[in-house]
Amino acid sequence: MANSALEIVGLLLSLIGLVGTAASTGMPMWRVTAFIGENIIVFETRYEGLWMNCFRQADIRMQCKVYDSLLALSPDLQAARGLMCCALALGGLGVLISLIGMQCTSCIQNNDRAKRLVLIIAGSMIIGACICVLIPVSWTGHVIITDFYNPLLIDAQRRELGEALYIGWVSAAFLFAGGCMFTCCNIQSEDKDSPRYLYSRNSNYTAYPPPQQLQPQQLVFLPQPQPQPMLSRQPSTNYSYHSRYPSVRSGVAYL
Repeated sequence: MANSALEIVGLLLSLIGLVGTAASTGMPMWRVTAFIGENIIVFETRYEGLWMNCFRQADIRMQCKVYDSLLALSPDLQAARGLMCCALALGGLGVLISLIGMQCTSCIQNNDRAKRLVLIIAGSMIIGACICVLIPVSWTGHVIITDFYNPLLIDAQRRELGEALYIGWVSAAFLFAGGCMFTCCNIQSEDKDSPRYLYSRNSNYTAYPPPQQLQPQQLVFLPQPQPQPMLSRQPSTNYSYHSRYPSVRSGVAYL
């Protein structure tokens, strides 16, 4: 029951992390205009994401434009596109595979070892999705912080950390927690597993008392029986004494 509850909690955490990853991938709020200095127009905000950049002015709705060229993007955004897509693919497959190996499902019957192996594979894929999310989000955050304190850039070129980065960090934490629940719990169960034997409650059995300790007994020597003479039809060649006349026993043996 405990493993089943942990599996459900791990599935919910993985789903939350997967939804957050999808939201962070599609949001354009990776880089936001930094309002510093005196020459910045505060009623205009610029957002830069993985797929588009957007402008928002006061009392005007947001206008977005998709990037025309992938090669024109910075290296961190190019890598972020591929890694975030890999994270979505790994997370989605991990969640689907985990549904097959959970105890509350009947896809695999009468094989607990196979179910644990499926959950370990699903947890490893979810942890891989967490790594794929954490790398581009942290890399983009590092670039933004480095450029913000770069004295060679003017104030209009500086950017702030956007909401998508924070959502990505939280989603990576959820994915990591869900993957660890799937992996670690089943690895411990695999190590502690021992062969179990099931007995029917209706079976008739007899309880035997525990064996008592045997006491040493004194040895008793039995007398050995004396060998009896055997009669044979063949004449005997062994004589205890030499006699001129054959004995009665020899005559009987000869007959």
